[in-house]
Amino acid sequence: MRRSWRKWVSIVLAVVWLAGAAAAQAAGISKGDARKVRSVIEAQLSAFAADDAKRAFSYAAPGIREMFGTPERFMAMVREAYPVVYRPAAVSFLQPEAIDGLVIQAVEMTDARGGVWTAVYRLERQRNRAWRITACEIAPSDARSS
Repeated sequence: MRRSWRKWVSIVLAVVWLAGAAAAQAAGISKGDARKVRSVIEAQLSAFAADDAKRAFSYAAPGIREMFGTPERFMAMVREAYPVVYRPAAVSFLQPEAIDGLVIQAVEMTDARGGVWTAVYRLERQRNRAWRITACEIAPSDARSS
């Protein structure tokens, strides 16, 4: 029951976030920033694949790092709550959008069973100009894996 409830909450949050993002006035994102955002997400996915908690944690925004405290706690949460993000079988990046100072990057991910999910990442630029992940919400996608 708890797992089902958590999944439902994740779906609702993702739908609400996507609806809000679509309704917001979206500003363009430069090709350079789009590449950097994608690079951060790819680097974190690579760290998950290597079970490198410290490196995966380094791509999280300061607020996320503060919330979890340690790379090991962060990695345990991702393994439990986001298995498709922890071990995607396939990844496809969609067009990023800039909204209210954040970049929203949707990524279609296929899990080990062939299920397709949409992961919606929010990233913000840090004072040092690096992009860091502030949130990731996942929801099942209507797309089919091939």
